[in-house]
This record gives sequence, structure tokens and C-alpha cells, in this order.
Amino acid sequence: MNIYVGNLAYGIREEELRSVFENHGAVDTVKIIMDRDTGRSKGFAFVEMPNDDESRTAIEQLNGVELQERSITVNEAKPRESRSSNHGDGGGYRGNRW
Repeated sequence: MNIYVGNLAYGIREEELRSVFENHGAVDTVKIIMDRDTGRSKGFAFVEMPNDDESRTAIEQLNGVELQERSITVNEAKPRESRSSNHGDGGGYRGNRW
């Protein structure tokens, strides 16, 4: 299961986050999301755990826990919405008269 972890301290490292989640089961990957321009953490991460039961336990027990003086948000990651929606596509009738 892919798990979203939000409200992270900007200085947290992937190894530290992995160790927190490994207390609840096996962890496949940990990916802290970084800003492309600054190289600084965006304050959230994704943790992939292979066992759904262990993942649910981790979510239940870690959501709201304080980590580096910040109360973290932990929940099942939702699939990313497509960016190819009709908003801002630059085309189509806008009701203007020419």
C-alpha cells in the first residue's frame, strides 16, 4: 500500500522516516518529495509497504503522532488526478464575439 505522510519537518531524512514505519512492518520504499528548484523538502513523503494489514496499522498508529516537533498526517495515498482536465487548455469557445 502506498501511504501519504504530510506535515513533515523539512530536515527529516528518508532513513529516519523508514525506521518509524518499520516499527509497524516491512517497508519497500520511502520517498520524500523535494522541490525541483530549491532542492528542499516540500514537507511530505510517500511510504510503500507491501502488507496491507501492516500498512493500515501504521496509518492508525502514526497519524497525528509528533515527529521532530510536528504532528504528522498519515493516510492511504490517493491516486494523483490527471493534469489533462479541461481547465486551462487554451482552446475552445469562450463566448467572445469576433
